[in-house]
Amino acid sequence: MNKSHLLYFIFLGLFISSCSNTRFLPEGELLYTGAKVTVEGKEVSKKEKKALKTELKEVVRPKPNSSILGLRPKLYIYNLAGTPKKEKGWRYWLRTKVGEAPVLYSQVDLEYNKSVLQNFAENSGYFNTKTSADSTRHGKKATAEYNVKPGKQYKIKEVKFPTDSSIISTAVRNTRRRSLLKKEEGYSLDVIKEERIRIDARLKEKGFFYFNPDYLKVQVDTTVADHQVDLIVKVKEEAPKLAETPYKINKIIVYPNYSIGADSVKTNMDSIKKYNDLTIIDQENLFKPRIFDRALYFKKEDLYNRTDHNLSLNRLVNLGTFKFVKNQFRVSDTTGNYLDAYYYLTPLPKKSIRMEVLAKTNSANYTGTELNVNWSNRNAFRGAELLTISAFGGVEVQVSGQNNGFNVYRIGTEANLVWPRLVAPFKLNSPSGFVPKTKATLGYEFQNRTKLYSLQTFKGSFGYLWKENERKEHLFNVTEITYASPQNVTPLYQEQILANKSLEKVIEKQLIFGPTYSYTYTNTLERRKKNTFYYKGTIDLAGTIAGLTSGANIQKGDTIKLFDVPFSQFIKIENDFRHYYKLGPDSQLASRIIVGAGFAYGNSAEMPFIKQFFIGGTNSLRAFRARSIGPGSFDSASANTNTFLPDQSGDFKLEFNTEYRAKIYGLVKGALFLDAGNIWLLKENTDKPGAKLSKKFLNEIAVGAGAGLRFDFSFLILRTDLAFPVRKPYLPDGDRWVLDQINFGSGSWRKENLIFNLAIGYPF
Repeated sequence: MNKSHLLYFIFLGLFISSCSNTRFLPEGELLYTGAKVTVEGKEVSKKEKKALKTELKEVVRPKPNSSILGLRPKLYIYNLAGTPKKEKGWRYWLRTKVGEAPVLYSQVDLEYNKSVLQNFAENSGYFNTKTSADSTRHGKKATAEYNVKPGKQYKIKEVKFPTDSSIISTAVRNTRRRSLLKKEEGYSLDVIKEERIRIDARLKEKGFFYFNPDYLKVQVDTTVADHQVDLIVKVKEEAPKLAETPYKINKIIVYPNYSIGADSVKTNMDSIKKYNDLTIIDQENLFKPRIFDRALYFKKEDLYNRTDHNLSLNRLVNLGTFKFVKNQFRVSDTTGNYLDAYYYLTPLPKKSIRMEVLAKTNSANYTGTELNVNWSNRNAFRGAELLTISAFGGVEVQVSGQNNGFNVYRIGTEANLVWPRLVAPFKLNSPSGFVPKTKATLGYEFQNRTKLYSLQTFKGSFGYLWKENERKEHLFNVTEITYASPQNVTPLYQEQILANKSLEKVIEKQLIFGPTYSYTYTNTLERRKKNTFYYKGTIDLAGTIAGLTSGANIQKGDTIKLFDVPFSQFIKIENDFRHYYKLGPDSQLASRIIVGAGFAYGNSAEMPFIKQFFIGGTNSLRAFRARSIGPGSFDSASANTNTFLPDQSGDFKLEFNTEYRAKIYGLVKGALFLDAGNIWLLKENTDKPGAKLSKKFLNEIAVGAGAGLRFDFSFLILRTDLAFPVRKPYLPDGDRWVLDQINFGSGSWRKENLIFNLAIGYPF
């Protein structure tokens, strides 16, 4: 069968499947295939017509069945599944979850849609709009057709705010500087509604607790000029006195052990505690009063404002101790305009145990599972402290790479204690709605790399975590300690060290300690934005203070040891910047740039192995195996150093990734990607020619490209990528671009160049 015959049968099959959708329709019914909206008239410009047409088409109902290239696969699956006999099983799932019921023309109300289009146009300032509706039938299919002829749009001539001297009118007038209603802009009912909400939000910051947008009206005067209107903002006469009154805070009462459905607000005198401006009713004495003083922003005599209201609730929720947080304000029974604030808090279970089974991948192309058992105490010392003790065990298998059976087995334990405050010798206050936290960690891990060696690692840290807002986060570890000690080094590994001296530093004893700091900014949760960003910057100052005070200098032989191990001294900085450009509702362009550098000095001649940079693998340069590129133009194959394990590390890293992501169908998404980058050494290494960073570093960039599928199961994303190298930095200068060698039909080329990556989650 030649190609033309094959294409013929493919298109014939698609046509038959398309036609089969209509033969399942009930007798006398037509399949609704969508609406056509036409905007005509000389009163509006081409630009206005185009924008109005797009908006009008969105409000027409119902929406037709989803289609791809004119075909309706979801409707076809619905019909193919047939009527299930019971509400479970494969057929029921296929019909209700994957398939889509036919949208019938009998569901279309032409007159209703006509009135909706008319109202939408007039609410957008096109007051003299004329609309008509009709339909067209094609066999067993029908479309709706709407014609809209708008008049010239009315523009805003002037916006007038209240001028009288009452308290509420003055407050409304004082909000006009940031009004959404602008002169010369088109009249819009939606903008008027948003303006009422904006004014209400501003009044809530000035004590007007009982005010709401419905107490405002905006009168429209169309007589002022040709196709122009005046907008007059007023407070309705029927607005209640409560709404026109600003209130202050009087009493603040907290019930920290409130139970829904039980009478938990009854009190006895012994359970009432006074702490600064707070009244705390804690009959079981579960919490120290100071945690509520830190969490609540309101103080007695404060003017009510929505910001402090929300910040207080956010802080109570972010303590992580309460299942429900309920808040009420009531008019106080004292003289003056005062509110009493009540907080009803329902604690989570104090102690809990959780078991997790995780699927994992890492940068070395290892995939495996891990079992975690976590025990938690959410109020360890009555100050909402979170104590977590966990034990874990796992196995990782290299699914792409040399895969010589060097599997990794891990077991360990970790204890974390988190205080909902900054534990420091001085007082620090954060204006954020997020509770600042202090975290202490102790951990131990035993790792066995079969046929190679075992490694014991002890970790400890003490630091602070705080968020300015939902976008900006800081993590400052006063100290972070890592002690690694190898065991059971096999003769096989010792033999390979003789051939590749760099493998020896993998099993060196290491002692790393010092402060670290990281800053993260992200607005990727803002779904409406077309451009979103993520940035994380980290700095690690290991051994800096100890090295400076002790005068350690490895160049002069003055190496300082602690516990018979030389401590590491270095500075490491890394920047990770990501940009996401939204192309459509189901597609985007995602890009990432990583720049990092590490410099060893004082007590160290080089960076410790676990702190160096690596490149290549499932989350990096996907066209190259993990840790198999660099440093620089160094060719590990010709140097006979990669016959065992590719573990090429560097002191400087530059990486760029970009990929186009789009939904293909249902839970299946696709991507086309391009990766580039490399690592380099900052110091000359005679065993690795071409590894040092030089002015020609751009000529040593590795480049790879590929495509992949992502299966989004909501609870996890399974990613498959197939990539191939475009530029190999270890080839002779002038021969590094290998585009002309690409030959997918060649088995030997595929074996040498095609890299398959299986991973969990997105690469960035």
